Amino acid sequence: MAPYYATNCWIIAPSKNSHCVVIDPGIGIPNLTQEIKAKLTEHNLVIGAIFITHGHLDHTFSLYSLAQDFIESDTYIHKADRDLLVNPERAMGAQSQALLSELGELSGSKIEFQEPERTWSIDSDSQSKLGGMNFSFRHAPGHTPGSTLAIVEDELLISGDVLFKGGIGRTDLPRGSMSDMEITLREKIATLPPHLRVLPGHGDESRMDAELKSNQYLLAATQGRLA
Repeated sequence: MAPYYATNCWIIAPSKNSHCVVIDPGIGIPNLTQEIKAKLTEHNLVIGAIFITHGHLDHTFSLYSLAQDFIESDTYIHKADRDLLVNPERAMGAQSQALLSELGELSGSKIEFQEPERTWSIDSDSQSKLGGMNFSFRHAPGHTPGSTLAIVEDELLISGDVLFKGGIGRTDLPRGSMSDMEITLREKIATLPPHLRVLPGHGDESRMDAELKSNQYLLAATQGRLA
């Protein structure tokens, strides 16, 4: 978990001593790279890929530093959010703008963002093999235009800031859309199999069967009452 905004940075691997996929390296001082490396060393893992669920700064802040240290790893993000890797302010609220200024002061200079050299765009729904695992990507706009879910090996749902335990991501930030979120929840989330373990962008993990039964936002979306 990142120290700012309590963003979950997940490291997914089929086993110890294997390749892995790092998901949403968030905000740390100076970044989360050393913490991620410590986990990799602990379990003898090598980064096979980095998956960004959406372009908000609290999910991308440490991306470039991490990618520089693992230059053979590929980064995946939906094409609709890819510009936010270089220009995160386009989707920031006032709180994040203030935090970015604070982080710049702590580092002693304005923070500049770059896109890793090996960055690839996810285009709508697609399938990929990352870190030796099967990833099924589902475009899920609402929180941001490029928010993307990933189903891993028909076991895990990487839900980013689309679905939380008992909640959903906010839609009041720049580029957010409640109407898009309602469609996503109804068509992309409510139709998922109940056995999936849910790993969200913030908060505790959950299971789809629990969310399908008790998540009031999801239930409202399926009834057309959310937007």
